[in-house]
Amino acid sequence: MQIQVNKDKNISGHEALAQNVEDTLHQVLARFADHITRLEVHLSDEDSTSKTGTIDKRCLLEARLAGREPTAVSDLARTTEQAVTGAAHKMVSLLDSELGKLGRH
Repeated sequence: MQIQVNKDKNISGHEALAQNVEDTLHQVLARFADHITRLEVHLSDEDSTSKTGTIDKRCLLEARLAGREPTAVSDLARTTEQAVTGAAHKMVSLLDSELGKLGRH
């Protein structure tokens, strides 16, 4: 499973942030590793640096599944880490639903 992390200019952190994101996604989405060929992560600060303390960190998570159309979820949270974790759990629910439907047919 290849993971590509993209961030806007308002998100601080470089290698450490990318590594934390990858570790979280590998942990939460491990059981889907055989189905996911690539994950694209887009991190952004919706209000930029002008406001603090608001729920404005966004994680858009797009999964590319072998032989299927890409699927995406997003989450807003107070911190980037919370947004990544929230989006990862939403992706688990979505993949459970989508891949479960395939197993019933």
